Amino acid sequence: MRTDTVYKKAFNRTANMLRDGQLAGELPSENELRRRMCVSRTTVRKVLQELIRRQLVTEHSGIRAAGRAVDDNDYYPDAETTPRAKHVEQHFMEWMLRRDTRPGTSINELELARQFGVATNGIREFLIRFSRFGLIEKRPNTGWLFKGFTEDFALELFEIRVMFELRSAHLFSRQPGTSPLWGKLAALKIAHTELLKRIEIRYHDFSGLDNRFHRLINEASPNRFIDDFYDVITFIFHYHYQWNKQDEKQRNQAAILEHVAYIDALESRDPERIKQACQAHLASARTTLMRSLIGLDQ
Repeated sequence: MRTDTVYKKAFNRTANMLRDGQLAGELPSENELRRRMCVSRTTVRKVLQELIRRQLVTEHSGIRAAGRAVDDNDYYPDAETTPRAKHVEQHFMEWMLRRDTRPGTSINELELARQFGVATNGIREFLIRFSRFGLIEKRPNTGWLFKGFTEDFALELFEIRVMFELRSAHLFSRQPGTSPLWGKLAALKIAHTELLKRIEIRYHDFSGLDNRFHRLINEASPNRFIDDFYDVITFIFHYHYQWNKQDEKQRNQAAILEHVAYIDALESRDPERIKQACQAHLASARTTLMRSLIGLDQ
């Protein structure tokens, strides 16, 4: 059982803010850091103590400031900061993507449990949850079968996605200036810029960034039914369509630029500009999805 998940997640968020330049020079007060990270003052102090110990933050005469550059090794591993269900989901999606898994593929609970470093009941819970969408099916005495999906299924799903996201994007633009969503959006914009610089070797990393971006937009309109629906959205749009490897780097590069334009539109708070940027990006996503379905039939 993982411990200190809240602390470790807060530490990683603060490390990101240092790395992205959101925290430069003298650090803000503990109260301000607590507000930005949405955690308790006790957690903030624990994070600051560890940052100082690692020399990522310096402290002189009661003044804290950014220290040495943050390195990849400074972060706590995802397995220590992610709830078990989300941990299993992320690993399963990556497994499907990297293995080029096709409809008709058998899924072995024990094998996945070993690969992901979790108990088999965690894998089983995840598969049962996904089976209600008709994409995964339990076969008696033979484990699980990945069934894939049809063009009609994908188009119906996409129609719902557009409705949800247009609503969320509009509500995002109406968030007050003090909302932590704006800080998260700014950090994601930097992450997009950094990935674009390394697109030649890191284009596979776009799927995770795409997931984070669209989930952030939906945070502006918290709704338990939308959150539940977004599990299958993640599966289809952020992983499945990438099975079509043709022009993957070019497609991901274009999508990053669309995301940046979308972020700029959100920051402008102009409703018409936001609508146009959202619809343009989702239209590209729809085209990519349909092309992937054609590729799977060949």
